[in-house]
Amino acid sequence: MARHNPKKKKAEKKPETPDKPEVSDTKDIPPTEPVQTEQEKSYTKRKLDKLFWLRIGLAVIAGTAATFIFEPVEGEERRWASIAFMIIIFIVSVGIGKGMKLQLPKSDRKKLVTTGIGSYIFIYLFMWILTYTLVNLPSDSGISTPFT
Repeated sequence: MARHNPKKKKAEKKPETPDKPEVSDTKDIPPTEPVQTEQEKSYTKRKLDKLFWLRIGLAVIAGTAATFIFEPVEGEERRWASIAFMIIIFIVSVGIGKGMKLQLPKSDRKKLVTTGIGSYIFIYLFMWILTYTLVNLPSDSGISTPFT
């Protein structure tokens, strides 16, 4: 009598794969996003540069204005009010950026928010600290400088 070996049957069976159509060339696949011409890319880059410099200008103005706007606020509230003001001005700049009608592909939509965000934050804080320091210099007899 021959013994039945289940391991042999499993080894003998080969999985059947359905016939798949082979893709011979990737040129047949349509692009998922519209292709931009060099002129459109140049136009978009100029608009993003304008947005960047707009944010830098807003950071300088808003950082300086924060010193005077929040002068009556005391203590920790002044810091949080200024940070909230910084965020509000940035959101306004995002609205201005959307109004510029940038023709960005879907993969680059985040550039509207991320363009110049680091520079905006650091320049805002720098201008706020600088103007606050200059406005609140001690008034001793003689010449006042921040370094004495």
